[in-house]
Amino acid sequence: MTLLEIMHASPVIPVIAIDDIDHAVPLARALIAGGISVLEVTLRTRHGLAAIRAIAEQVPQAIVGVGTLTQADEFSAARDAGAVFGVSPGLTPSLMQAARSSGLPLLPGVMTPSEVMAAREAGFRQLKLFPAVPAGGIGMLDAIAGPLPDVMFCPTGGISQQTAAQFLVCKNVACVGGSWLTPKDALQAGDWKRITELALAASALRN
Repeated sequence: MTLLEIMHASPVIPVIAIDDIDHAVPLARALIAGGISVLEVTLRTRHGLAAIRAIAEQVPQAIVGVGTLTQADEFSAARDAGAVFGVSPGLTPSLMQAARSSGLPLLPGVMTPSEVMAAREAGFRQLKLFPAVPAGGIGMLDAIAGPLPDVMFCPTGGISQQTAAQFLVCKNVACVGGSWLTPKDALQAGDWKRITELALAASALRN
């Protein structure tokens, strides 16, 4: 799948931090049951790579990506664990090179028009507006759409279940990222039914 196809596969990409490796597979299955197939497992915890490997091996319906890529050596490790795309909070020359060398499609974070133009010049047409709400939110996306109509975004950062639909109607938004689909209390309690219900509500945003 291309990165754009991945972005269009789910209206919301859940941003997942795994504190307990035993939660990885049932969480992925709960999200899939709710119609959310694209998952961003972050490297913010020590279980990130192990969670990616477990989901890739045991939940074949999941399109599992790796989030919070900030160092070049993380790309090949994430790819080897089974990630099929990567997400970073920003874009640096070393991250560009690592993405190209690893073959892992990268959704890099940008915040300003200059950063969007620099990423586009480097060959990236799919970008993550991050942090989306502090960066200007819908107003920023609408303003960028005029001079840079060939760039598609996954805004992430400050978006909630209540505001996601407003972002998804923007013509240059393919999907949004958010952590509300995987609340910590639900994970700690193993409340997979609640997570499936949140996923069902999120997957309905594009209907």
